[in-house]
Amino acid sequence: MNWWVYCIGFFAACAIAVLIMPYIKKLAFKIGAVAIPNHRTVHTKPMPQMGGLAIFVAFAVTYLIVALSIGEYDLDVMIGMLAGGGIIVLVGVIDDRKNISPKLKLLGQIVAASMLPLNGLYVDYIQLPFGDAINVYPWIGMAITVLWVVGVTNAVNLIDGLDGLAAGVSAIATLTIMVLAFMTGNTPVALLSAILLGSILGFLFFNFHPASIFMGDTGALFLGFSLATLSILGFKSAVAISFLVPILVLGVPLSDTVLAIIRRKLNNKPISVADKGHLHHCLMEMGFSTRKAVLIIYGVAAIFGSCAMLLSQTKQWGTITLVVIVLLIMEIGAEAVGILSKSRKPVLQLLQRWLSDSPSRSRASK
Repeated sequence: MNWWVYCIGFFAACAIAVLIMPYIKKLAFKIGAVAIPNHRTVHTKPMPQMGGLAIFVAFAVTYLIVALSIGEYDLDVMIGMLAGGGIIVLVGVIDDRKNISPKLKLLGQIVAASMLPLNGLYVDYIQLPFGDAINVYPWIGMAITVLWVVGVTNAVNLIDGLDGLAAGVSAIATLTIMVLAFMTGNTPVALLSAILLGSILGFLFFNFHPASIFMGDTGALFLGFSLATLSILGFKSAVAISFLVPILVLGVPLSDTVLAIIRRKLNNKPISVADKGHLHHCLMEMGFSTRKAVLIIYGVAAIFGSCAMLLSQTKQWGTITLVVIVLLIMEIGAEAVGILSKSRKPVLQLLQRWLSDSPSRSRASK
């Protein structure tokens, strides 16, 4: 596939997203898909939601035109992504308009995720970082696929708390998947990633601080679904990439979700109860502005993406070392910003004691 195909896909999707955004804004106000400020939000005035509809339309239209024009597409992938994406977008639009119950939203996510295995797109083996690939039974692979898609979808939805945050982090993850796809010769995933990246950046033009429109659940759910799907497609086609790589690619939303679960358990709160303890909330409590907090998280997402690319090229001991370093840095960072607890910081306290004792040990040795 010639390089210009990827460029056309990228720029066409970006242009479509930019051009239709004013109409999406009008539609959001018309149907009442508006975010009203509350105690958990940062914005102070009603804002149109449903901006993610522009991402989906730009992606779907561009993908259909480009894929059908060049005659290089997988019908199962096309149906799985567009049917599942359409369902998840419909769920998001309804939620942006009426705030549907979590159970109903989860049901919609499961139905959307099921479009992948129904079209033959599911994990059929797991590539361990320290051994050979393990084949899994089809029904197990289908269940893993649905759980993965639903998990990533909700993880991206959870980080959608500041202007440009979810869109920017998703763009970095999409770029990482695209680079990995090029590295492994997976041109179909590279094309899908290029088109999705253009759609996101076209939306981000209106969503970066100060935003004029929010993506809403329409966008957050679709981006989560798309990233999960692309990671599965790339994972299936690249045996050299272990199961840790897609986890690292989506490191920011997944780690924020896991830490939120741990934090709520430590505070004896239900997992489903929302709070203001997410990474972006903690950074703003430390005095960072909205723009700076978002840029910091972009940097963290870029580090995760770089680690994912590095991990795909390392051997066994390199993988072990990298994973240990990443986990240690994550724990130190989480304690530093207080994302788990404002008072419980065992690793930082251990490091402080070790550093304070170092001069004493040095003098004693002399």
